[in-house]
Amino acid sequence: MRVADLTEEQLLDRIVPELPAGAATLLGPGDDAAVVAAADGRFVVTTDVLVEDRHFRRAWSSGEDVGRRAAVQNLADVAAMGAVPTSLVVTLVVPAELDVDWVVGLARGLAAECGPLGAGVVGGDLSGGPLVVVGVAAHGDLQGRAPVLRSGARDGDVVAHAGVLGWSAAGLAALSARAAHAPARFVEAYLRPRSPLAAGPDAARAGATTMMDVSDGLLKDAGRLARASGVRVDLDRGALAPAVDALADVARGLDADPWAWVLGGGEDHGLLATFPAGTELPAPFRVIGRVIGRVVDGAAGGVVGGVVGRGEPAGDDELAVTLDGDAPGVATGWDHFAGRTG
Repeated sequence: MRVADLTEEQLLDRIVPELPAGAATLLGPGDDAAVVAAADGRFVVTTDVLVEDRHFRRAWSSGEDVGRRAAVQNLADVAAMGAVPTSLVVTLVVPAELDVDWVVGLARGLAAECGPLGAGVVGGDLSGGPLVVVGVAAHGDLQGRAPVLRSGARDGDVVAHAGVLGWSAAGLAALSARAAHAPARFVEAYLRPRSPLAAGPDAARAGATTMMDVSDGLLKDAGRLARASGVRVDLDRGALAPAVDALADVARGLDADPWAWVLGGGEDHGLLATFPAGTELPAPFRVIGRVIGRVVDGAAGGVVGGVVGRGEPAGDDELAVTLDGDAPGVATGWDHFAGRTG
């Protein structure tokens, strides 16, 4: 059955029963808007979009794959603020010839990621169009804690990461090359990324000074964190070596550089954070570097001008992030408008 064979109401009748209600939902789908509890008095909100043939291909991805991916990339942003996810609102554009089962699968994928967290899918919008587009807005509860920003890293903090690095990039490379030998776990990491969502609130409780979702690659996102904090992030090659070793075999089969995947590959949706030195890190965070330097004011009165002891402006990823003190020497991550890494 195609989408065109149903009215909007009939399609919604098939989607809505698949969606989780959520522990904080006071009023779910059916009215002009949903009502969600915000016991903290504040709520975290973020949004992201998946566009067919830009972010996924239906030849590779089932509806459930895309639903899971759409949920995770938004839930990870909520977790990176130190918040607990409460609700999602989903906008869906679908072609008339799309199978209804694909759309129902998408709803099941959203539910599979949100349901175990107690987060509800509480509404959204549905429209027709030439391509599948999935837009999600996610909300979270800070539970009385201050949000963990990108701008709080201090000289001497340790840099830590939770999750995998380079797996999604390896899976995309394997799919693109139609590599039958690639381990399924890497392809799965691209189609259905997993994020250590519970580690976000745990990191906030442990005193994380900064945190963010690694969606566009470790170097690019670490550069964003460094520039926001006015510091330099120095990554430890030895600490990252196990992640590289895990990808070595599949990289060899695809004639690729595993370091490029670990440092520049995006869409793993791990969490990058900084903590005061000596902090007992919550699982599964592990130290991968340190924060060095502090900001000196530029001529514009408080604008970041450089890093003490280094002398270079902290203006781009190559200067804001080093690897054992040197320039990393690989592309910094995904650029949505260039459509490439760099």
